[in-house]
Amino acid sequence: MEDGRRAHIAIVAWACTTLCLVSYVAAFSHGASLSACTDMMPRHLRAQLHSPSNNYVTVHTNMSFYFPGDKVPVTVRSTRDFMGFLLQARKVSNNEIAGTFVFMPPGSKLLTCFEDGDTVTHSDKSLKRNLSFVWKAPDQPIGDIKFFISVVQSYFVYWTKIESAIVAQRGQN
Repeated sequence: MEDGRRAHIAIVAWACTTLCLVSYVAAFSHGASLSACTDMMPRHLRAQLHSPSNNYVTVHTNMSFYFPGDKVPVTVRSTRDFMGFLLQARKVSNNEIAGTFVFMPPGSKLLTCFEDGDTVTHSDKSLKRNLSFVWKAPDQPIGDIKFFISVVQSYFVYWTKIESAIVAQRGQN
């Protein structure tokens, strides 16, 4: 009888642990949390950060400069599938998030870190490779910017703050 009781307790403990882990994993399948806004780090259990220099993802734009109020196309390209991401434009001068995203591909959604639409994240865990976005610069001058993306390949493997080249600000429109 004692062995039967132990087996029952073990099964109940296993079920509770599994349910807790599944609910924790599901919490990030619909996008990054607001806690990732500042450092762009996923909040996964035992996730393994990889060096940004050894990634397979690039983020770039075909524009080397912009004017206040301009819309800037941003492309993310990958040689491997990934599930999650967090994309932001940041001022080179002080690393503050800047501007808003006005177009994003399916499987993406806007996230409000500091201002409406200043960040984009995944909205599902479908596999992604090549994504196109449009970022709108603020109407007032903010200086040069860079785009940054953090990418989650799997729940346990990710890269943070992969950066684009500088996009220089020019004078007023």
